[in-house]
Amino acid sequence: MKKIRYAVVGLGHISQKALLPAFKNAKNSQLTAIVSGDAVKRTKIARLYGLDPKSTYSYEGFEECLRSGNVDAVYLGVPNYLHCEYTLRAARAGVHVLCEKPMAVTVKECRKMIDACEKAGTNLMVAYRLHFAEANLEAIRIASEHQLGDLRIFASVFSLQVAPGNTRITEPESRGGGGIYDIGIYCINTARSLFRDEPIEVIATSLNDGDPRFRKVPEMTSVTLRFPGDRLATFVSSLGAQPTSEYSLIGTNGRLRLSPAYDYKKPLAYELVVGDKPPRHKKFRTRDQFAAELDYFSRCILKGSKPEPSGEEGLADILVVDAVLKSARLHKWVPIEPRETSVS
Repeated sequence: MKKIRYAVVGLGHISQKALLPAFKNAKNSQLTAIVSGDAVKRTKIARLYGLDPKSTYSYEGFEECLRSGNVDAVYLGVPNYLHCEYTLRAARAGVHVLCEKPMAVTVKECRKMIDACEKAGTNLMVAYRLHFAEANLEAIRIASEHQLGDLRIFASVFSLQVAPGNTRITEPESRGGGGIYDIGIYCINTARSLFRDEPIEVIATSLNDGDPRFRKVPEMTSVTLRFPGDRLATFVSSLGAQPTSEYSLIGTNGRLRLSPAYDYKKPLAYELVVGDKPPRHKKFRTRDQFAAELDYFSRCILKGSKPEPSGEEGLADILVVDAVLKSARLHKWVPIEPRETSVS
């Protein structure tokens, strides 16, 4: 089997703990290079995964890595504000891009990334791992088959406790820091996936109780999205509360509750209630979501097909994020810019 050769760019927590170990379970994907600004980390990771020291690069050596002839695709685990720059550089070198979410910090950056990859003929995929989670796929099926009747309400809480100095809170929202970019985007993407539609306006409130960890970003944000058909999606994302990962989807004839809903280290589970029938419970086995996304992206490259979630999917979420942050600043309802699939 031909394998797609990857360079992992950025060796932060998600790369080390989830993405790099996933290569052993992705049979059509091969780790051939790493890029990091930390020389000690590069040496340690290279030894752990049996890489030639010559295939380890600093960020200054990224262009050399791209043009080495040993890389077909990159996984971008760099800080959010660098996603656009590194995608454009990879596209110019003819290298495919699997970009960690969020796709970018601004709508303009997303459109630049889509345009560059289309021009280069390279694939761009946003690493929404839940698109490969069995529980999430089954929830979409249940919703699409109208088992819950007409969908009316999506409600979610996604929270965790971040340590002081964590990168989620050291960068301001203008550079992609904060809870909306980091975890709120899961709620946005899930609501869009379940409603199979795009929200049209939003009202949001950001709060901070004075905790010194949150000098640059809010501790939590509450969001209400209005969808066509007067459906509502509400969620709260927090970086300073007990870890919680759940959502409910409620229709005219039933409800579906996932808890946990967004995790990758523990088995996901749901409770389904339809009409007057007794609740049904299902627990899903823990699956390597990162291996699944690597495997899928590599298959798309090998077959010459466009991946989903594509850059357009990433753009759709950032259009919402942009309106959420604006609403939190202005304290009023803000319309969400319609997604345009064509880019100039």
